[in-house]
Amino acid sequence: MGNIHEFIKNPINIIGSDGKFSTILGIFNFIEANGKKCSYFISPHLKSVTERIWLKDRFISVKELKKNIRIIKRLGIKLTLFEVLTLCYYISAAKLKNSTFGLVEAGLMFAGDSTRVWKEPLCQIVTHINKQHLEWTKTKTLKEICQQKVGYLSKRTTIYVGKQDPKTLKIIKQILKKNPSKQVYYGSGWTLKKISSSKRVYEDKRGKIILKNQNILSDGLWSNVGLAIAVARFLKISKKNILKALPKIQFEGRLQYIKGKLTKLLNPKEKFLIDGCHSETSAKNLASYLKSTNKDIYGIWGMQKHKYPELFIKQFKGIFKKIIAVKIPGEPNTCKPQRLKQIANRSGIKCEIAPSIKSAIKQLSSKNPKVIVSFGSLYLIGKILNSN
Repeated sequence: MGNIHEFIKNPINIIGSDGKFSTILGIFNFIEANGKKCSYFISPHLKSVTERIWLKDRFISVKELKKNIRIIKRLGIKLTLFEVLTLCYYISAAKLKNSTFGLVEAGLMFAGDSTRVWKEPLCQIVTHINKQHLEWTKTKTLKEICQQKVGYLSKRTTIYVGKQDPKTLKIIKQILKKNPSKQVYYGSGWTLKKISSSKRVYEDKRGKIILKNQNILSDGLWSNVGLAIAVARFLKISKKNILKALPKIQFEGRLQYIKGKLTKLLNPKEKFLIDGCHSETSAKNLASYLKSTNKDIYGIWGMQKHKYPELFIKQFKGIFKKIIAVKIPGEPNTCKPQRLKQIANRSGIKCEIAPSIKSAIKQLSSKNPKVIVSFGSLYLIGKILNSN
């Protein structure tokens, strides 16, 4: 296709297991506050496939998406859905004028990824890596996951590694010893201290920034924002513009309280929280937040078969009063509610089954104050947002 990716200015790859979307969105907001424009490519989407591709000041239109797919189809090459959508992004982003950055989220790994096309990207960002997508690896180990993601980074770029578990960081450092890129920054280059639920202090060698945001509810999300600020400083975005952007940042479908059609089924003293967490690590993040609420917590759980539901649900022991297991509507890989119920019960969590999201809400709703949390899959959260 004529190396169309090379027409995208200042490409930035974002690779990892958790936190890619929130890191991208943080950087995007800081770039915008700095008076610049950019494009981005993310995966998956929540409500519409058009959400995956941002083109300077708008999402890609369905019409443009179809046009790009017709161009790709003429190539006569068998591709995955992710590869097709990546190409759709390249085609449209390559045409943009006055777009100064291209933020591109990697897929499962990075070794054979359709986003690994630049020999010398502006920088590459590694978010939290953990044991996800083991079914796509031979040895099914954390070491191989790290190798697949970090071992194929560019040898001519600046690398930013976000906060990692000590074992993971040790593996990443061993792999990156062989990478000749001149600048490799690890999470130790900056700190983020908690002042209150909505306030943090970011500090690096350039100084401190007092951060305030009512929408960022968990330590995990704050950590991703911290990584985004570290990259923003590298991009020479001023403290003033970081502070200007910060209050506006919110992450749809990630620890988000919502109101709308579905919440009309609830009583005034009940709140509805959604979180697309689907890994052991992100489950710990949600569990940590729920413990801090000091309210009765009830859950609506839907999950995909390959996401290790046994490891996932164990993180919530002692948190939920009760969980309702549901099928993810329209998702062929959804775990059957009966199986989720068995898994939850074995973990000491009371669980029942409902035929739909609406019926699950009705089952849990009462006059008693509570938080109802829907969790376990971004696909489930997408269905909720569309229904809401």
